[in-house]
Amino acid sequence: MKIHEYQAKQTLAKFGVATPRGEVAYSPEEARTVAERLGGAVVVKAQIHAGGRGKAGGVKLARDASEAERIAIEMFSKRLVTIQTGPEGRVVRRVLIEEGLEVARELYLGLVIDRDSARPVFMASSEGGVEIEVVAAEHPEQILKEFIDPALGLQPFQARKLAFGLALNAKLVNEAVRFFSSLYQAMIATDASLVEINPFVLTRDGRLLALDAKMNFDDNALYRHKDIRELRDLDEEDPLEVKASSYSLNYIRLDGNVGCMVNGAGLAMATMDIIQYAGGRPANFLDVGGGANEEQVRHGFEIILSDAHVRAVLINIFGGIMRCDIVANGVVAAAKSLGIKVPVVVRLEGTNVELGHKILRDSGLNFTVASGMKEAAEKVVGLAKN
Repeated sequence: MKIHEYQAKQTLAKFGVATPRGEVAYSPEEARTVAERLGGAVVVKAQIHAGGRGKAGGVKLARDASEAERIAIEMFSKRLVTIQTGPEGRVVRRVLIEEGLEVARELYLGLVIDRDSARPVFMASSEGGVEIEVVAAEHPEQILKEFIDPALGLQPFQARKLAFGLALNAKLVNEAVRFFSSLYQAMIATDASLVEINPFVLTRDGRLLALDAKMNFDDNALYRHKDIRELRDLDEEDPLEVKASSYSLNYIRLDGNVGCMVNGAGLAMATMDIIQYAGGRPANFLDVGGGANEEQVRHGFEIILSDAHVRAVLINIFGGIMRCDIVANGVVAAAKSLGIKVPVVVRLEGTNVELGHKILRDSGLNFTVASGMKEAAEKVVGLAKN
C-alpha cells in the first residue's frame, strides 16, 4: 500500500525523523491560509502517488500566500502527468504547503528489503534530488549500502559509516546517526517495504531534514496497523484493482490485451511468460488463490472483462484445493450474466477436471478448451489478434 508524501512525513515524525514545517490543503483557499500561517516563502507540492512531480510542474515555490493560492488553483484545475502516471495523469485533490528552505546539499536515503540477502538494506548517496535509478545504472559506485541484521537492527557504526560516506561535517555525524536510526525504526515498526527520502537535505543553517518522503507498506501486515490502513487513498488506485481487493483477489492491471485468470502466483507468472513467448501481451495479473470459491471466480472473470483493452481471455487452473468444477461453474455463471463478447480459452488440470470440462461443454457457450499451457497460450494469442 502506498501513501501520500504528507502522510509519510507525519508517520516518520512520530519516530523522530526531522521534516520541514507544513500542512496539507484541500482547496486553494486552504492553501493560502496555511501559507499565511507558515509565513514567508513556501513550497506548493501536489499530492499524488507518483514520482517525477517536480519535472511535471507539481512542485513550485511561492513567494507569499497570494502566489501559493494562485499556484494551488493551477494544480487543482488540471491533471498532473509525470513519467510514472502515464499519459492519462492523475487528478490533484490535495496539496502540501511547506516552509521554504535554503538548501546547501541534496542527498539520498533509502531503505528496502534486499531479496538476495533476505535483509533490510540502507542505501545512501550524495546524488540526491535526482532519479536514483539513473544513478544506480550509470554510477553504481555512488550508492552506499549497509545490510542490516534484522536480529540486531541498524548498528551505530553502520550509521556512522553512511554519514562519513556522505562526506557530512564531523559536527553533523551524531545528528545524522540519530536521523538514520529513527528512519530504520520507522520502517520496522510500521512493516514498511520501502522508505525513501529524496532529497535528504542539509540546510544552510545546518539542519538535516527529510525534504521529501515516500513510504510503501506490506499489505499482508496491515491487519497490525489500523492507523496506517486508514491512510489508504482509493482515488489514487486503479478502480479495478480496488474492486478486486474487496473480493480478496490479487489483481494488477497491465498494458496488454490477453486477460488472465489463474490460481497461484507462480502459475500466474508462468502464464504471463508463456503468453509473451507466444507473441502476445497479458492484460493483467489475476491470482484467484488456491481456496477460491465459485463466487470469487465469477467476480474475477467480471473484473477481467471490465477492462476494455481485453481482446481474449485465458483461464489457466490447476485444480488442487480448488476443484476444476468450481472454476467451471463460476466462469459459466459470469459469462452468462455478462453477455461475453470476447473469446475465452480454458485450460483445466487436476481435481475433477473431467467434470469441469463437461460443465463447459454443456453450458452452450463457445469456450475453447486447451490441453496444455503452450497450446492454450498459442490459441488465446491467435484469437486476440483476430
